[in-house]
Amino acid sequence: MPPESLIDVLFALTPRALLLDVAGPAESLRLANQHLLRAGRPACFRLRFTGASAELPSSVGLVVNGLEPFPERFDSPTWVVLVGQPSETLASPVRAVHATASWLGRCFAPALADESAGHRLVTICSGTLLAARAGLLGAHRCTTHHEMLDELRALAPQAQVVDNRVFVVDGPIASSAGVTAGIDLALHLVAQTCGDGIAASVAKDMVVYLRRTPSDPELSPMLAHRHHLHPAVHRVQDAVSERPTDAWDMASLCAVAHVTERHLQRLFAEHAGVSPLHYLERIRLEHARRSLINGASVTQAASVAGFSSDLQLRRAWSRHLPGSPRDAANARATDPASPGPRRTARH
Repeated sequence: MPPESLIDVLFALTPRALLLDVAGPAESLRLANQHLLRAGRPACFRLRFTGASAELPSSVGLVVNGLEPFPERFDSPTWVVLVGQPSETLASPVRAVHATASWLGRCFAPALADESAGHRLVTICSGTLLAARAGLLGAHRCTTHHEMLDELRALAPQAQVVDNRVFVVDGPIASSAGVTAGIDLALHLVAQTCGDGIAASVAKDMVVYLRRTPSDPELSPMLAHRHHLHPAVHRVQDAVSERPTDAWDMASLCAVAHVTERHLQRLFAEHAGVSPLHYLERIRLEHARRSLINGASVTQAASVAGFSSDLQLRRAWSRHLPGSPRDAANARATDPASPGPRRTARH
């Protein structure tokens, strides 16, 4: 669910910032707001762009102007986004980069330490190196572009630098490997904040896959079977993803699609490769699996995913997934790298 007030998403730009590192995540969040409003829900993100000066060149020569000065206080939940720079720029940091690192250490580090405030650090590509220079990473798990992993380890020796990951989220620190991975990370954060249905809609608009987290399958079930263009099938998939606990049956699914039962079965087989009820079951299983990872009991996971009982969840699990719901819950309890229950930010 979205927060009661807007999250300030503060892009802190440095000279020759990689333009796609800025535009990709910013567009993801803009589209998320758009889909929230269409669904009758309030917008979630307020995009802001700051820098050490009001005008800075980007990596492709386009000059970005009208940048805000760095704020001294963070009175509302704020995500500070640090983006990458070309390698030749990274080799010789200019005064504006040092000024940005100084501001981060002086003003944002204390704010980020307040776990109840809802602040977050988001780094894209070599933006993680800037975070390291500012002393923001601590002992958190993090990543960056594969060519810069050793440099990140040198700059942040206490951090747990993770190789071969599209992105890593550890508490308030969210880092990505570079360029398009920033879009993957933005989609993941949209899903966490606004719900899987909104993230799926944004991914569909942007014609990108929803990438996995370290605990997710290679292709999220929220996006599997959706690489098609049929509007009736998408309507059903959107409705099921957004409201998995509804009392769905073929009649109600057909009402969403505005087609007959026989035609909906044919459309799903042709465009999604599965039946409507098979798709519904997979979506509910994914909600249950995520709930178990986040610390829910099997009974709680069955309820929030729309299963009528533990037994119905176990039977569905046995048809599609290895092990059992209890195995997933036990693995969560014994794996220190698994994400814990999500905190509710203070607004």
